[in-house]
Amino acid sequence: MTILSHLSHLSGLSGRAERQCAANSWFGDHFGAALPRGLREQAEDMSWESFVATYGHTAGPLRLGHWACTDTERSAARLGPQARNFQAVIAVGDRISTSTAAASGPVAALTAMLHERGITVEMLKFHQMQSGEYIATFVCGSDGIRAEWAMGWAEDPTQSALRAVIACANRLAT
Repeated sequence: MTILSHLSHLSGLSGRAERQCAANSWFGDHFGAALPRGLREQAEDMSWESFVATYGHTAGPLRLGHWACTDTERSAARLGPQARNFQAVIAVGDRISTSTAAASGPVAALTAMLHERGITVEMLKFHQMQSGEYIATFVCGSDGIRAEWAMGWAEDPTQSALRAVIACANRLAT
């Protein structure tokens, strides 16, 4: 199922006419908030269908497979923020491998794993919003040369964020 058909199904859209409404209006109707500033201006004249095809695009050379936080137990005696250990299966083109990283959170861990592969994605902006049981994550990331917005969507906030980072890296790769 494509992200557009998935989002259309999740939101209960009845037909093409509703998907053709302005992206910011559609998002506002379903999330009670406007798209993030910067992205809102870029998507001003886009339909929701076109917006999802552009910013939620998941196809590309980079794909994320299995993702896990490998810390099974955390000692209550440790004070303050502590790095967590993460593991992921990442595919770049035809090359698939497992990566690990210790980081303060999943987005930091994924960007570190990508950096190890020579893929630079620095998060400049991060917005996460919930509507019912679904989470939309918007990120603006940079490879040091240009910046791109991307969107991730899932029932789980971590998966939504990871999907947004992968979509951003793929947009930067084009």
